[in-house]
Amino acid sequence: MTVVAAYLYRNGVRVRPLSIEEKVDCAGEKSEFVWIGLCDPTEDEMRSLKETYNLHPLAVEDALKADQLPKVDVYGDQLFVIARTAHFDGRHIAYGETAIFVGHSHIISVRHGSARAHSALRHDLEAVPTLLVHGVDYILHAILDFIVDGYIPIVEAIEREVVEMEQHTIDNFLGRNEVTRIFSLRRELIRFQRVLGPMSEVANKMIRIELPCIDRDAKPYFSDVLDHVRRVQTMVDDLREVLNSVFEFSSLLEQQRTGVITRQLAAWAAILAVPTAIAGIYGMNFEYMPELKSHYGYFIVLGAISIICLGLYFRFKKARWL
Repeated sequence: MTVVAAYLYRNGVRVRPLSIEEKVDCAGEKSEFVWIGLCDPTEDEMRSLKETYNLHPLAVEDALKADQLPKVDVYGDQLFVIARTAHFDGRHIAYGETAIFVGHSHIISVRHGSARAHSALRHDLEAVPTLLVHGVDYILHAILDFIVDGYIPIVEAIEREVVEMEQHTIDNFLGRNEVTRIFSLRRELIRFQRVLGPMSEVANKMIRIELPCIDRDAKPYFSDVLDHVRRVQTMVDDLREVLNSVFEFSSLLEQQRTGVITRQLAAWAAILAVPTAIAGIYGMNFEYMPELKSHYGYFIVLGAISIICLGLYFRFKKARWL
């Protein structure tokens, strides 16, 4: 069912349900308005809303496409807002879109691909009539704040994964899968920043520009939305820095461990070169060589090899090459 909820409100209280084809003549007071919520509506339903509430054709077209970046458009005395929703599915950030039509006596939200319905939000607002009585601009703030608050669990989930990856880096080399995951998360965060930037601009316009249907008294509420977006932006920036640090730290550790192994191999190669060189010399078939006729020559050579090898071993041990 694409029409999730459609109600008439008066003085902060739900009065009755209505159909999307029904035109309600609300009083001039802000406290009387229509709030309609749709999810993946059909073209016929959007056409009915367009005719009933005099929605602009370009705004209706954008609401059906569901491929827009966050923005604010003004059409006469109506406001059209697009916000991007997001949720983390365990490996990637999945995105949706919520288009919001705001008039003086109506607010219509159109959701596409959103994992969080507005039912809980509507219930919370209806529980506090003293807030709901402020009208459609307060509901617009509540929807935007609800969407932005949904960003925080995404960042927290990625943060937990990055912390685990950071701890794993200290104990082990990063494997191919871990390195691939680091670059995948960096791409996800870069793409997420491309959504956060326009969302910040949307909230900023609500505060600084005179827009229809937005009273001056409601602007401080949108300042709160802007603060939340900037907080998420800061968290994302920090996560990108941590991911870069994890990769660089892993590379440094790998270079350090490779250097240790290289020094150990070089030390053992130097030690083994002593008996190899001496044995090579005495392996040459020359008739006149020293100690060939000595009764104890064999033991003297073995002793010399042992003394030199032990000396080298303790020398490398003191230099911490072994």
